[in-house]
Amino acid sequence: MKKLSARRRHPLAALVVLLLALACTGGLYAAFAPASKAQADESAQSLAIDEGKKLYAVGCASCHGTGGQGTTDGPSLVGVGAAAVDFQVATGRMPAQQPGAQVPTKPNLYSQAEIDQLAAYIASLGAGPAVPTEEKYGPEGADIAKGGELFRSNCAQCHNFTGKGGALTHGKYAPSLEGVDPKHIYEAMQTGPQNMPSFPDTTMSEQNKKDIIAYLNAVNGDETVSPGGLSLGGLGPVSEGLFGWIFGLGACIAVAVWVAARTAKAKKS
Repeated sequence: MKKLSARRRHPLAALVVLLLALACTGGLYAAFAPASKAQADESAQSLAIDEGKKLYAVGCASCHGTGGQGTTDGPSLVGVGAAAVDFQVATGRMPAQQPGAQVPTKPNLYSQAEIDQLAAYIASLGAGPAVPTEEKYGPEGADIAKGGELFRSNCAQCHNFTGKGGALTHGKYAPSLEGVDPKHIYEAMQTGPQNMPSFPDTTMSEQNKKDIIAYLNAVNGDETVSPGGLSLGGLGPVSEGLFGWIFGLGACIAVAVWVAARTAKAKKS
């Protein structure tokens, strides 16, 4: 008892007790405190990847390989990024129904939550474009006139002047952009699906992509009225020139024939 009392009176006894109390408090907090936001996000991401891997094994591995490395039936998915998955799966292009010159759109087979899980798994295989936020493709701050210039310079060769689509070679085609979700248009520019070239931010800035999307919304909106009257399908100068040749030149020929007939009749009289 005397030894214990002497230890209690020791000058460092209070400091030792304080350190022990702090150590116990820290240990209890670490054991029972809720996980931090970063840890929670990491756990949710890990769960999404695991679920996406299961979905991939069922619906994608037969063509793209068990690890996304690609096969003779499908390209490698390593490095394509989450944006490519969101575009291809949400538009119904993937999983492909049958091989062909080009995979068409169709009703998608997955919910958005499942698409996000698939995208998380593919993104884990290699860095690639992420799914864009609404801020990137929304109409706020967009320049429609500039978007029209960019579209005519970079896109109209295949999609025609107002995005109505058009035929390419060997059974391929540029699809119509009318009614397409702005997010999917942005993702298509980012990733370059099928026959389309890609326009990463180093080639075409986020603002330029936003401008193009705003232009397409303006010319294909529900309340759009063609300032020239009949739009002739929005196919540009080819259809307009053909209209001019057939009807305009045809009308001129008809008038010339009528004038010649009237002149000949007048001479006989």
